[in-house]
Amino acid sequence: MLDHLTSALRPAITLTILFAALLGLAYPAAITGIGQAVFPHQANGSLIRDDDRVVGSELIAQGFTGAQYFQPRGSAAGDGYDALASAGSNLGPTSAVLKERVATDIAAQRRAGVTGSMPADMATVSGSGLDPHISPENAALQLPCVAQARGLSQAQVRTLLDAATEQRLLGFIGEPRVNVLLLNRRLDRAPTNRQPDANGATSRE
Repeated sequence: MLDHLTSALRPAITLTILFAALLGLAYPAAITGIGQAVFPHQANGSLIRDDDRVVGSELIAQGFTGAQYFQPRGSAAGDGYDALASAGSNLGPTSAVLKERVATDIAAQRRAGVTGSMPADMATVSGSGLDPHISPENAALQLPCVAQARGLSQAQVRTLLDAATEQRLLGFIGEPRVNVLLLNRRLDRAPTNRQPDANGATSRE
C-alpha cells in the first residue's frame, strides 16, 4: 500500500515543483525582462524626472498649490492622492454629504475665478482618487486663472494645453484628456513674466 501511495504522490509533487518553478519564477522573470527591454518607462512606473529627481508619475495624480498651476480632480484617497490608500468616497447620488461636498467644491472654484457651467470632473472625485487626467473642458475653465498668475497670455497657455491634450486611442477608444502633471511641467518650462515664490504667490521679474 505504501508503494502505491508513493507512486501516486511522486508525480503530484514533481508537477507541483515544476509548475511552481515555471509559473512562479520563470514566467514572471521572462515578463519582467521583456517589459524592461521593450517598455522600460512603463515597466518602472512611468516616472517623471527632473535631472535625477523623481517629481511624479504619469499614472498617479498629485496635488498642486498656487494659482499658477492647473489642478487635478479632487481625491478621497487617504488625505488626497495617496497611492497606498486608493479609493473613492463611495457616496451615492442621494447622499447629503456628497451634495454638500460638491457644493463646497463648486463654491471654491467660483472663488478662484472659474465662471460658466462646470464639467463633472471639476466638482467630483475620481473612483480611484489617483486619476492623473482631467477633461479638456475642465482645463479650459482653469486656463484664465493660470494665465493671469503666470503673466502669460491666454493664447500662450492655450497652445500648451492643446499640445498636452491626449486624443482618443485609435480615434474612438476613451475620451480626450489632459495629464495635469505633464501640462504643468510644460508651463514651468514656458517663458513667463512672473515667478512663483515658495508660498505659491507670484511676482514680476
